[in-house]
Amino acid sequence: MEYYNYLKSLHLIFVITWFAGLFYIVRLFVYQIEAADKPSPEKEILQKQFKIMSYRLWYIITWPSAVLASFFAFWMLFFTELGNSWLQMSWMHVKLGFVFALYLYHLKCHQIFKQLQNNEVKYTTNFMRLWNEGATIILFAVVFLVVLKNAVNWIYGVIGIVLFSVLIMLGFKFYKRIREKQ
Repeated sequence: MEYYNYLKSLHLIFVITWFAGLFYIVRLFVYQIEAADKPSPEKEILQKQFKIMSYRLWYIITWPSAVLASFFAFWMLFFTELGNSWLQMSWMHVKLGFVFALYLYHLKCHQIFKQLQNNEVKYTTNFMRLWNEGATIILFAVVFLVVLKNAVNWIYGVIGIVLFSVLIMLGFKFYKRIREKQ
């Protein structure tokens, strides 16, 4: 059973790097979209640099982290006694639902990544700033579920992060108005 703690540690490390990649890639999307509105040659210089940064982040950090976090999670769940017992608990079913949502979020980010690599700007910077909150909500929900191990109490955590996200967006809109006045 001692190896379980090694699996858990590796799983957590790759979950952290996966989320770091997801948070930063969307920030790079914002920068790429803003660069598309710049005059030449600044536009081309910035787009080229952001494409390189996005490519390296996405394929060297984010995708490998997602795969490795999942690999160690599956190993813990299906090849350990503790993991098998957790699969019987309702909080784990809810957590796996959020993990599925995280994969959907990741795949949508991949689609946006590919579009921006081809200079296709289909979203606004405001959309991307809101989109970035999706990973935050999933992160909060999963952490509360894992710590509390209760399929009901996580609702309070999610409500809290949604309210926090709304406050962030209101703050963003307020700051945007101030910036536009200057």
